[in-house]
Order: sequence, then C-alpha cells, then structure tokens
Amino acid sequence: MAAARAEAEAQAAVTALAVSVRDFVTGQQDGRAAEVAAVLHLVLFYENRLQDHHLVIPSVLQGLRALSMCEVLSPGLAVSVLKAIFQEVHVQSLLQLDRHTVYSIITNFMGTREEELKGLGADFTFGFIQVMDGEKDPRNLLVAFQIVRDLIAKNYALGPFVEELFEVTSCYFPIDFTPPPNDPHGIQREDLILSLRAVLASTPQFAEFLLPLLIEKMDSDLQSAKLDALQTLAACCAIYGQKELQEFLPSLWSSLRREVFQTASEKVEAESLAALHALSACLSRSVLSSDTEDLLDSFLSSILQDCRHHLCEPDMKLVWPSAKILQAAAGASLRACHHITRSVLPLLLEQYTKHPQSSQRRTILEMLLGFLELQQKWGHVEEEESTLLSLQAPVCSVVFSALTDPSVQLQLVGIRALTVLGSLRGFLSPSDLELVVDHLIRLALCEEDSQSSEAAMEAAGSLAPIYPKVFSGRMVPRLEEELQSEQEEESSRDRCSLRQRCLQALAAVSTHTSIVRETVPVLLQHLRKVQKGSEAGSAQDIISVCQSLHRVALRCQQDAESCWYYHQAVVPCLLAMAVQAAMQESTHPPLGKALLQEEVLAAMVPVISAATTHLSPELAAQSVSHVVPLFLNGEVSFLPQNSFPCSFHPFQDGECLEAQRRLVALLMAFVCSLPRNVAIPQQEWLLRELLALSCSCNCPFTATTAAKCFAGLVNKHPAGQQLDEILQLAVNRIEPGLAEGPHRTQALTLLLWVTKALVLRYHPLSSHLTDKLLGLLSDTELGPAAADGFSLLMAESPDVLHKGCHADVRIMFRQRFFTDNVPKLVQGFHGAGPDVKANYLKGLSHVLNHLPKPVLVTELPTLLSLLLEALSCSDRVVQLSTLSCLQPLLLEAPQIMSLHVDTLVTKFLSLASSPTMAVRIAALRCANALTSLPTIVLLPYKARVIRALAKPLDDKKRLVRKEAVAARGEWFLLGSPGR
Repeated sequence: MAAARAEAEAQAAVTALAVSVRDFVTGQQDGRAAEVAAVLHLVLFYENRLQDHHLVIPSVLQGLRALSMCEVLSPGLAVSVLKAIFQEVHVQSLLQLDRHTVYSIITNFMGTREEELKGLGADFTFGFIQVMDGEKDPRNLLVAFQIVRDLIAKNYALGPFVEELFEVTSCYFPIDFTPPPNDPHGIQREDLILSLRAVLASTPQFAEFLLPLLIEKMDSDLQSAKLDALQTLAACCAIYGQKELQEFLPSLWSSLRREVFQTASEKVEAESLAALHALSACLSRSVLSSDTEDLLDSFLSSILQDCRHHLCEPDMKLVWPSAKILQAAAGASLRACHHITRSVLPLLLEQYTKHPQSSQRRTILEMLLGFLELQQKWGHVEEEESTLLSLQAPVCSVVFSALTDPSVQLQLVGIRALTVLGSLRGFLSPSDLELVVDHLIRLALCEEDSQSSEAAMEAAGSLAPIYPKVFSGRMVPRLEEELQSEQEEESSRDRCSLRQRCLQALAAVSTHTSIVRETVPVLLQHLRKVQKGSEAGSAQDIISVCQSLHRVALRCQQDAESCWYYHQAVVPCLLAMAVQAAMQESTHPPLGKALLQEEVLAAMVPVISAATTHLSPELAAQSVSHVVPLFLNGEVSFLPQNSFPCSFHPFQDGECLEAQRRLVALLMAFVCSLPRNVAIPQQEWLLRELLALSCSCNCPFTATTAAKCFAGLVNKHPAGQQLDEILQLAVNRIEPGLAEGPHRTQALTLLLWVTKALVLRYHPLSSHLTDKLLGLLSDTELGPAAADGFSLLMAESPDVLHKGCHADVRIMFRQRFFTDNVPKLVQGFHGAGPDVKANYLKGLSHVLNHLPKPVLVTELPTLLSLLLEALSCSDRVVQLSTLSCLQPLLLEAPQIMSLHVDTLVTKFLSLASSPTMAVRIAALRCANALTSLPTIVLLPYKARVIRALAKPLDDKKRLVRKEAVAARGEWFLLGSPGR
C-alpha cells in the first residue's frame, strides 16, 4: 500500500511538472526569455524519468513534447531525447494517446532540428522503425505515414534498413479499415489508403520489394485489393525508371492483360488500363544509352504480339479489350504512339476492306477512330515518321466510304472520324477538304435519319473555325442556293423539312467570325422573303429562322467583334421588319399578320436579347441611343429600308395602333438585356409610358410585355428618389386597378412583375406588394391567378429578370421570400373560407416547389400536413406542384415521411387514376419514390400497392405505362434479399 501510494504521488508530481513545463514553454514563446540552462536541466530530468516506473511515462512524454516545441533548446538535446525514447520506452505497449505523443515529439524535432537528426544517420531510421512497428490505431498511422514520407522526401539516411522500413509500412497494404459509426475523428478508409500509397510510391528504393507485392495483390480475388494495387502501381510509375521495372515487366504485363481480358468489373478494367498507360509512359521517359536495351520497344512488342491478332476478329469477345490495351499503351507518349500505330493502322485498314458487313465495319472504324484521336492528342502529323501521313489515301477512303454507307451507326462513327481527321492540320489535301464539305452538306440536308444530319452539322461547326475559307466559300453558298431553290419543290412536307435543315446548318456552321458575316445576311434575306409570303406556314417559317438566328447569336457572344457585327446587322433589321409589318396591318392586313403573331414575336425576343447581353457598355450605349427614341419619338432613321407609309408611335392611343403596341415585346428584349451601367435615354418618360400601357391595354400579350419591360427596368434602376417616385406611381395605378374595373387582370399582372423585380433586389417595398398579393388569394375572381403568381415570383424567368440579362438578383432570395411569407400563407389558409382555401394551398405548393430542397427538409415537419391536404385539392395545378415537391422529399427525408405513409400511399394511388396525364405520371413517380422509405414501414402496404398499380399498366399513354412498370417493379422487389 505504501509503495503504491508513493508511486501515485510521484506520478502526480511529474504530471504537475509537465503542466508547468507546458506553461513555461508557451510563456517563453510569447516573448518571455527562458534560461537555456533551465531547459537543459528539464530535459535531463525528463530523460532520467523515462527509466522510472511505467505509470510516470505518459506524463514524462507530455513534458518532452512541450519541450520539443521550445525555441531555445540547446544543440544536441533533440538527439539526446530521441535516443532516450528509442532506448528506454517500449512505445507499442503505451496507450494510443501516449503513442501519439511520441509521434508528435518526432514530428516536432523533424521540423525544427532536421540537421541534428540527420547526424544520427541510419540509427534515427532504425529507432523510428522500432517505434512504429505494430501500430494499429488509424489516428497514429496517419501521423506515422507522414513521418515516413518526410524521412524519404528530406533524404534522411535509410542505410541498411530500406527493407525494414518497407516492411513496417507495407504490412498495412491493402488497407482494410471500416470507420466505426459516429466516429468523432472523421478518419476514412480513403485517407489511410492515400497516405500509405504516398509512402509506398515515394522512392524507387522500395521497388524490388513493392512490385512483387503489387503483383500478388493483383492476382488476388478481392476487388478492393486489385484496385488498390493497380492505383499504387500507376503512382509508382511516376518515379520509377527502366532499372526498377525491368525484372518485373513480364509478370506485370501478364497480370494486367488478364485483368482487362477476363474481369467482369469496369472499375478493374479502367484501373488496369490506367496502370498500363503509366507503365508505358514510365518506359518512354527513360533516357537510353547506346548499350542498353530499349525496354519500351520490347514491352510494346509483347503487347502487340498478344493483342494484334484479336483485331482481326471484329465479332469476337476480345477485340475491344485488345483495342483498349493498345490505345492505353499508345497514348502514353509520341514514341509509343508511333510504335503501335505503325503496326495497327495498316491492319485495321485491311480488315475494314475484308469485312463487308456494316456492323463489323463499324467496330473496326471505331477502333481506328481511337487511334486517330491519339494522333490528334500528339498532333505531330507533318513529321516524316508519322504512320498516319503515309496512310492518308486509304484512311480517307475508309472514312468517306463509311459516310456513304446505308447504316446510320456506321455513318455516325464516320462523321466522328472525319472531325478528328479535319482537326489534324496538314492531313487533308484541298481536294479532300472540298469532298469533306460536300459529304457534310449531303448528310446534313439529304440524309433521312436525323441523327446523321445533326452529327454532320455538329461536325461542320467543329471544322469551320479550322477551315473558314472552305466552309464560307463552299458550304454557305450551297445552303443559300438550297434555300432559294427548294421553294419550287412540289411536296410541301419535303420543302419544309429541307428548309428547316438548311436553316439549322447555317446556324451550326457559324462558328467563325468570317463565316458569321456570310451566314447572317443569308438568314436575314430568307426572313424577308418568308415575311412577304402569305402562305399559312409562314409564321412557323419565321420562327425557324429566328431560332437559327438565336443559335448564331449565342455563338457570337464569345467574340466581341462578332457580337457587335451581329447586333448591328440583326437588331435593326428585325425592328424594321416588325415596324413595317405593324404599319401594314392597318393598310394591308394579310401582309403583316404572320410577323405580329404572339409566337413569332416571342421567337424574336431571345434573338434581340442574345444580341444585346454581351455588348460592351460603350457599344450598348450607342445602340440604345437609337432604339429608345424609335419607340418614344418614332425616330426610324437608323432602320434599314425606312420608307414607312405612316409614323411609328406605339405608346399613343388608338385602335389602329394596336399592332404597333405589340412591338413593345421587342423593346423589352432590348432594354432589359442591357448591362446595368448603361444609361437609358429618357428613362423616366419610358417608364411612365410602359406603366400606362400595362394598365390600360386590352391586349393581354401587350399588357404583359409592357409590365415585364417596366419590371426589368425597375429592377436595374439605381436606388434613390427617382425610383421611389416611379414605384409610388406604379402602386397608385395598381391599387385602384385591382379594386374594380375592366382591367383587374392587367393590374394583377403588373403587380406580379413589379413584386418579382423588387423581391429579387431586396427592395423594402417588396413586402408591401407581397402582402397585397396575399390579400388577393381570398378574392374569388383573381384568387386562382394570384396563387399561380407565386410560381412566377419564385421561378426563373426566361426573358427578363435573370442574371443572364444583368438583372439585380440577390443570393438566397427564395429562402428569404419563404421565411417572410410562408407563415402568412399558412395563417391565411387556416382563416380562409372553404371556397378559397385551394388558392392558399396552390400558392404554398408553388413556393415550396421552387425552394432548395435542403431548406425544405428542415421545415418539413411543420408543413407536411398542409402538403398532404393539398393532394386532396381538386385543382390539377396544385396536385402536380405538390407531387413534384413531395417526390424528392421522399428520397431526402424518409424518416419524417414514413410517419405519414398510410396517407401518402392512399393519395398517390388515388392520383394515379387522375384524368390529367401529367398528374398520373407524377403520382406514379412518387409511388416509386415511396420504396426509399424504411422497408418495415412499407411491407404492410406491398400487396395493396402492387394490385393498384396493375391498372395504370394498361393506360392509353405510353409514358404513364412506363412509370407504372418502374414503380410496380420496385414494389415487387421490396423486402427481397440484397435490397
């Protein structure tokens, strides 16, 4: 008893001293001077205490760790401390925390006393090996692996202990660690794998021990061991040379070949190919002397010997694994690429000729394409030793023959090969280039299958920037000619199809500035011709031209010169045509009718918007000085062909000006896409005119576009008195308009868009307007439309008020809107009469449907009952919106949703018979998502759901049947083993 008490007192004294030392060191590092002699005595004291009873060792180590961070430690003391630890302490018998303390002492000294420790020579390495040997705790292993990496990276002497150091670390390979649940330390298996891999792949000195180990693990049956070994081999190849690999190359190749040829795992195959690529790259890097064997040459020859003959069997199982192996090896270096392509390309060309079947030819051409892409990677086509250049004629012949083959799949591979060949500068001769363009035109316009046509257009877009003169001189004139001549065709359907493809091809090829200057005039000329036509399909034709112009505009946005050219050419032309049509509407109604249709104007909006968003502020200011006066003052002088029969005043009253007022949509497209720092002339006047038009116009299209334009300008307007006055004017127009009169719908539309504009920028008035909107939910006439307005507030608008058109959109505006207004919606629902409750549910479902799902999950417990009640609402929009909201929640919050499983099953099965197809599809998707809930909760409903889902299997709509099959299949598998 007395001895035990004495040991406990000694331990307490040492612990107290360790705390004092820590405080002393910390204080000394804060600037208080410490006597070197005092530190020396402390170190000597602690070293002597390491020989005492094992109960004091932890406290001694704590004190030594504090001293290891001391700046005034005398030279030689670090070595003395470590020697004492190595000699006196059996580290692996200590607790985890104490072992970690030892590693910390070593780490501290390696960071501050590197030269002293290196003076120990290999003894330091041997001492650390003794410390680490047998370590099992993952927290300590991460530190120990880092120490080994530092030993090697900082060139500490390993001496005769290389193998011992390898053994003490490689015994953990491959890592087999599963973190315990709720592990507070957060150490993952992947952390240990990467840390150990960094050790094993840190020095070529480990090669003779590591490579046999990797080969052994590659041959094991455990997939995780295979993957780890393959990834480690690839990492080692980054630092190894021929000397390290030479002895093991045959065994490595044998193991890698087997994994690619025989594995059923795509992961193992991919990692095997990556390791093979790394091996080939490593051998390629080695500098050869005249008397050494070229291991790359012999290694690639072995690969060719084992794989080449499989390429002659395009229908056999090993053809693709062989091709992948050859391509992985060839992709490692230019030298490897030359070696393999010199042998493989002639063989593939020969096999293509030998095999007449399209399926076999497709396989061969796909393999050939893989080698062509490698040549594209290295890009040295003009070198004399290039195999590809010597095979130019047969390669072109094979690719061109694929383009004329009846098989669509072979054509698609041929088009991809053609794109690669075209990207190899100097490969195609001028005559070949002309033939390439001719083939692309034929495929784009005349090929029946749309896949080939689209692929040909995409290929033309890829090659046009490389050969702009060829495409602008040969393809564009041909397309223009087809556009003009096809109008004389007899078949209306064929004429429409050919016209569509010509327009798509013109847009696709507009990938270079010089080509854009050729294609845009062609598209605009065709648009003028279509507009003058009076046939029934002219509206659709105008829309098709606008879609092509829009695609060209998006391509031009990347280049400032192209963007300004496009803007100058297209925007005035579209405005002139629209103004001309609006004036003809009153004098010659049939002539301007097509261009003034809502869908046509809607198609012109993105064209003008895309042409404006990327303008520089200086050029945008130049353009806006013409466009705004056009609408406010009727200033038409900047428009081409501006001899109009009457004046243009879209904001004046009069029934005859209704057509002109519709063109406010084009004004909206322009001014709402301008950068925020561009001043708009006469902006206050413009805002007043837009406000008046949006409230008083009887045409819903015109009123809506005026409201959107007003909102877009208000959103970007600088804060201040002018903005406050404009907003007060708007409120003064909106409130009486909502109260009574014939324009209540227009007033609601204006309210919605102005509210959206202010919500996006966090303007203080937005809360007042939102309250006004909430009040309208109880209105029997406007309530449903007001409820739908919540979707408008939360959703992304395609034409105005989005970041692409420089709108002021603050981050997390949806979350803020949710926080401010959902409690009011819930309160309004509980206090509303039965005839308007659906409006509140609809508004709530719209808000929740657009809310980020992580935010919604946190609020789910309080809102779920309302969402379930919304499913009982007869409004199809409410049903669809609520189902769309619930489906991801079933996947992301299964525990909460499982509390209401009975209600959910009943509602979903009921809605699966809805008369609305979209609701049926959404309900079946939710029924499918239900299977993500805990199985034990769902099993009582399994038979009932499977019976109920038999009915939609016979639904008249294919998309409904498809969802029913998927949902029923999941419910059949519910509770089965492996799920």
